[in-house]
Amino acid sequence: MCSIFSGGSSFRFGKYVKLAVICGLVVVFDQTTKFLISSKLPLHHSITVIPGFFSITHILNPGGAFGFMANQSSSLRSVFFLVISSLAVCLIFYFYKNTPKTHPWLASGFALVFGGAIGNLIDRFRFGKVVDFLDVYLGSYHWPAFNIADSAISVGIAIFLFHLLFRKMPE
Repeated sequence: MCSIFSGGSSFRFGKYVKLAVICGLVVVFDQTTKFLISSKLPLHHSITVIPGFFSITHILNPGGAFGFMANQSSSLRSVFFLVISSLAVCLIFYFYKNTPKTHPWLASGFALVFGGAIGNLIDRFRFGKVVDFLDVYLGSYHWPAFNIADSAISVGIAIFLFHLLFRKMPE
């Protein structure tokens, strides 16, 4: 833990700096990759990276995970996802804030989810849709396309689930 001493008082860099760094890195990497995909690869075009397994494919997802609500009206989707995403960001911040210092991996997991939620929320505010581009498939079987923010959310949730399943919760 770093300390800065000034006039007899100390300021400790703590868990909020960790949140800002992890969240900031996720958002910057997510938004940078989405900008590059949007500016360099036409919509619905694809670049094969590993034949039969992985491509970079520019897609705009109007719905939620796995295309949830993709067929609803755009105004309903926009309001729904902006409200739900904003509430989720607040809830994740609450969980992060209340994570004890004794659980740094759990705090990191929440920070990843927070950064991913912010990254996708930025897209929803800007475009009303989320830019997806990571396309994993096996032959003709495709996993829904996703992005860096989705990946951070998935890793953060995996850390949270690992914590729930294998770590003793504080009493």
